[in-house]
Amino acid sequence: MNDILQLKGTLRERAHTNPPGPRNVPKNAAAITSNKLKSLAEELQRLATYWAGQTLIEGCLIDVYYIDVIAKSNRIQGFFSDSGSTNGSVVGARFVNEKKIKHVITHYVRIDTVKDAVGKLNACVSLLDEEFGGAITYDSIENLGARNIKFEKYGIAKTTFQNIIVDSHYIEGFKIPDNSANTKSQSIITVYRTSTNLTELMKAIGINVQPGNVLSDTTLLLYPNQITLLSEKAPYLIAMATEDLSKLSHEDVVGNAGSPPKITIDSPNGEPIVGVIDTLFDKSVYFSKWVDYRKMISEEIPTDAEDYDHGTAVSSIIVDGPSINPELDDGCGRFRVRHFGVAAKGRYSAFSIVKAIREIVTSNPDIKVWNLSLGSDREINPNFISPEAAALDKIQYENDVIFVIAGTNKSVAEAGVEKMIGSPADSINAIVVNSVNGAGTPASYSRKGLVLSFFNKPDVSSYGGDTGNYIRVCTPTGEGFRSGTSVAAPWVTRKVAYLIEVLGLSREVAKALIVDAAAGWNSAGKDEKIAPFVGHGVVPKRIEDIVRSGDDEIKFVVSGVSEKWDTYTYNLPIPTHKEKHPFVAKATLCYFPSCSINQGVDYTNTELDIYFGRVKDDEIISINKNTQSVDDGEKHYLYEGSARKLYRKWDNTKHIEELLTGRVRPRSVYGSGMWGLSIKAKERLSKRSGGISFGLVVTLKEINGVNRIDDFIRQCELRGWLVNRVDVDNRVEIFNKAQQSITFSV
Repeated sequence: MNDILQLKGTLRERAHTNPPGPRNVPKNAAAITSNKLKSLAEELQRLATYWAGQTLIEGCLIDVYYIDVIAKSNRIQGFFSDSGSTNGSVVGARFVNEKKIKHVITHYVRIDTVKDAVGKLNACVSLLDEEFGGAITYDSIENLGARNIKFEKYGIAKTTFQNIIVDSHYIEGFKIPDNSANTKSQSIITVYRTSTNLTELMKAIGINVQPGNVLSDTTLLLYPNQITLLSEKAPYLIAMATEDLSKLSHEDVVGNAGSPPKITIDSPNGEPIVGVIDTLFDKSVYFSKWVDYRKMISEEIPTDAEDYDHGTAVSSIIVDGPSINPELDDGCGRFRVRHFGVAAKGRYSAFSIVKAIREIVTSNPDIKVWNLSLGSDREINPNFISPEAAALDKIQYENDVIFVIAGTNKSVAEAGVEKMIGSPADSINAIVVNSVNGAGTPASYSRKGLVLSFFNKPDVSSYGGDTGNYIRVCTPTGEGFRSGTSVAAPWVTRKVAYLIEVLGLSREVAKALIVDAAAGWNSAGKDEKIAPFVGHGVVPKRIEDIVRSGDDEIKFVVSGVSEKWDTYTYNLPIPTHKEKHPFVAKATLCYFPSCSINQGVDYTNTELDIYFGRVKDDEIISINKNTQSVDDGEKHYLYEGSARKLYRKWDNTKHIEELLTGRVRPRSVYGSGMWGLSIKAKERLSKRSGGISFGLVVTLKEINGVNRIDDFIRQCELRGWLVNRVDVDNRVEIFNKAQQSITFSV
């Protein structure tokens, strides 16, 4: 097998030098009529009247209903433009499904802004009636500059008129938000961001919020009587609500076999530490010296033996899984565990656990890989990320850590019924793991994604046992047999910890390697019916199948930081044979963006758009035919919904590939024969305060089975690339030596 290669060299950067031209509607769009503008003006006037009678907040919350899933560039730009950046007034986004999925975006603006929008609409109506006979089309908008229109006569600027017309094409209507809590139980509530402090806002309603019940500047814990009061007095403030008290996701517990022949284990000797956040841990088990246990629940809370079962079983796999499941030996060795017991069996408070996790991670900066096999029985909401997942995404963005999270399970009674995954398995930055059985097909208890109708969750799958083929674990009472995503996730956690702690790879590269290995060339993740259950595919059992490639493959990783619009190189010398490139290619990109729970379905703030392929006429011909960022007007126009489906726009994990079939042929060589890589960045709300790190894994498969890795290395070095082999044996030796204690003689 070939080693994976690390390519280090200069990745150039450039700002976006081609500002967008004048806006227009799609060529095939129906004419925009003055009647539609009048209707929109009437709706806004009614909203202005409503908000004039409200005194709780300074300003207006307005839902803008669109005709489709809308790109950032097609959000309204003319209606609320006097409030500064229109995107800056966005405080929420969700989908409605009325025959097809459509965007609803919530804005927080001044009441004068709404009144001004009504005036602008009326001015546009007059202009449209007098200059265009009451209707305007694409061609008339395109040639607007050629007409001798006295815009000042109508009291409106040309650009404003054009923006209002284009906005009106995409807008279906305006409404007052009303996402009143659909539960009367204790809930975590997120309100729309306004200019009023959260606690002061609640106080004005008559709700006194204790500081300990505030999770962020827009999210807090409320009790049933408080939710009722909020729903009655200000239903428009509620962006989302989720029950705080949840049942733990079901796990198929087969039972214990009693104590097997006594198992022994050596003392730890500097092995990597993995963080485990779970139920309690029993310190009487054979591997307890490998576990640093911290009990995080109050001593006043009564516990029994069952409260120690789940957490102990999870840590047993991370520490010594291959010894008790030799058929799943991954070659990663053993790991030490720092185990934090944050919950007992049965119901738990998501709010309390989120606060505990935040404290745990910040207090243990030496731990980079965390296993979380707790999950809710309740299904995720299609329109917003759960507060638990949002908190985890923020923790990962801010602390350079990665969570591996169990995908949650169905109960036996729910067999045959499709059920969505439960929080926090909707975390976008984490690696979410579902289960497959011994045959590699979805387990009978598998729950499904997608998240926010779009994001690929789960990310991957691993072996979590199923009927007749369970995973062995160590429990407080001896050997146990379990199935569930709770025992599938630790196998992936072990591999991620190996990649980061032993091989020294970044979390971005580690995640990309896991996803890339699971995706393979012809994995189940490509089947649209199976993908929502398995993600990109099944992670290989053995670590060498992740950190090495076949003799007919060249696998290399590139790391970088995206700080400008385009981070690129056109200097990748892919080998040729008989003036052809005898390869098919695939690539996996991973990054950890900042996310905004207040943006609802438009959750991730940063988009990194990948282009990889042959260079022709100074343009990269991407292997997935991606043309989203090609500046050529209408030639490559792509609707937002299609961009999300085809190219995973706004998804922070992207896997692109060429098909590997028996009919594949060598690719033509263009120009100098170079291939290129381009990572183009887009921001949803505003400019980033700093760069965002990314990890990219590229695999080239030689279609004739020839090993061309040495040729690739030689050509890369000739072009200034520093090429490092990820020699596993050598890196393990270096890691082991680094853990040795040195005593200096005096």
